[in-house]
Amino acid sequence: MDKPIIAITMGDAGGIGPEIIVKLFKRQDIFNHCVPVVIGDEKILKKAEKDLQTGVHIDKVDRIDTLTNKAGRMPCLDLNILPNDLPKGEVSASAGDAAFRFIEKAVELANLGKINGICTAPLNKEALHKGGHLYPGHTEILADLTDTDDFAMMLSATNLKVIHVTTHVGLLEAVRRIDDNRVYSVVKMAHETLVRAGISQPKIGVCGINPHAGENGLFGEGEEEEKIVPAIERARSGGIEVTGPFPADTLFFRATRGDFDIVVAMYHDQGHGPIKVLGLDNGVNITVGLPIIRTSVDHGTAFDIAGKGVASEDSLIEALLQAAELAGTNVK
Repeated sequence: MDKPIIAITMGDAGGIGPEIIVKLFKRQDIFNHCVPVVIGDEKILKKAEKDLQTGVHIDKVDRIDTLTNKAGRMPCLDLNILPNDLPKGEVSASAGDAAFRFIEKAVELANLGKINGICTAPLNKEALHKGGHLYPGHTEILADLTDTDDFAMMLSATNLKVIHVTTHVGLLEAVRRIDDNRVYSVVKMAHETLVRAGISQPKIGVCGINPHAGENGLFGEGEEEEKIVPAIERARSGGIEVTGPFPADTLFFRATRGDFDIVVAMYHDQGHGPIKVLGLDNGVNITVGLPIIRTSVDHGTAFDIAGKGVASEDSLIEALLQAAELAGTNVK
């Protein structure tokens, strides 16, 4: 196929996942970028379509290599593991288990070379745990199922991509965890991800840790020279086009005007802040370092509005398009 095949996992069926997926398949433009297939539960999706009256036709499929690619038609690989009376807006062990099984099936297809990327609708961590799967979330599940030890969070918006050296730890702990090996690994993952997306020689800019990137030792205790500079030199010696460390307050501006294809942020808020300023609906969460591209919506299961038909599909659309952009097109 000349377009990447992207598996969309249905997430927690008690949340908004089924309805935003149904809304997604009304959109003609997505079919110009990829061949989407849903891994989920046909009866749940049909109920969501009936409630929404979108006119989307759900086609149960057994094989990935026979997919059609037409607007208004949703190919669904039906695992048929959810009860007919699954409640909306509630934590459910069966929904948590099913959310895991959808991901597990997607990874199986990826390992067989049948799909090019995975786009995940949200799951609920409490339901996941009640279903017997004790993971913090999607990222850790995917890392475990693919035997991946080294991975990173990448955020992508319309004109800015950011990858993080550290994420969900306090600032002092983040500085402790940053070292030249981790910085080098993240720079390398950024390079490989963008090369895979078709940018032959990505331009990578690296943030400093301290104000003004330390300004030659004026701020901080030499963290840039100790933790970042050796990593940049190592990456450059391997042919990666990477420069820095730069002050974060100017680097993100330079990236949005096109000087860099991606920014390496040192800690959570350093990277998340600029992406959020560009718009909450534009940001997409991407796990890099896995053997397959995985993107995700930037919101949760929204149990409070599940089943009401008001949930927006915008973030899912962005996540799907980003998966299509970053994935290759080779399948078996």
